[in-house]
Amino acid sequence: MSIETWQLDPTHSSIGFIVRHMVVARVHGRFTRYEGRLFTNGDLVKAQAEVKIDASSIDTQVEARDNHLRSQDFFDVAAFPRVIFHSRRVLPAGGDHYRVVGDLTIKDTTREVVLDAEFLGRVKDPFGTERLAFSARTSIERKDFGLTWNKALETGGVLVGERIDIELDVQVVKAVAVEKVA
Repeated sequence: MSIETWQLDPTHSSIGFIVRHMVVARVHGRFTRYEGRLFTNGDLVKAQAEVKIDASSIDTQVEARDNHLRSQDFFDVAAFPRVIFHSRRVLPAGGDHYRVVGDLTIKDTTREVVLDAEFLGRVKDPFGTERLAFSARTSIERKDFGLTWNKALETGGVLVGERIDIELDVQVVKAVAVEKVA
């Protein structure tokens, strides 16, 4: 069976995160610009994925916070413009559930992460384009990726939580082979 290439459809996808703020609250954010590809022969256990996120597209709906997150205190987008994920293997986890093991690079640090993923299905849209849909979740410790800025609170605890929950809901569309003309 041949390898199929699927392109991430950013119009019908989301890459978001949740982090604790001042110990008790949760701040939701997302990235608005990213690209990715999935390579598969039809067997998802043998699939490979890569995603490149424009770190400057971070959006928490508060401009001052977003600018701080883009600064050297956090993502340092001037020096490290992308967050990158490359899968290394996919493990079945029962039914349509999988554990996707891969390398996540933030700034100049790469660490292994495991995404708990669910295959949501394969469909053909009204325009004849084949689509696959997935949902995935993971958590990381931000200090593991050099995201160490914080402030202690007078009441105890810190301003920004250490754990970041990452949530992805993505659709990929089957890439159309283009014939080369001599």
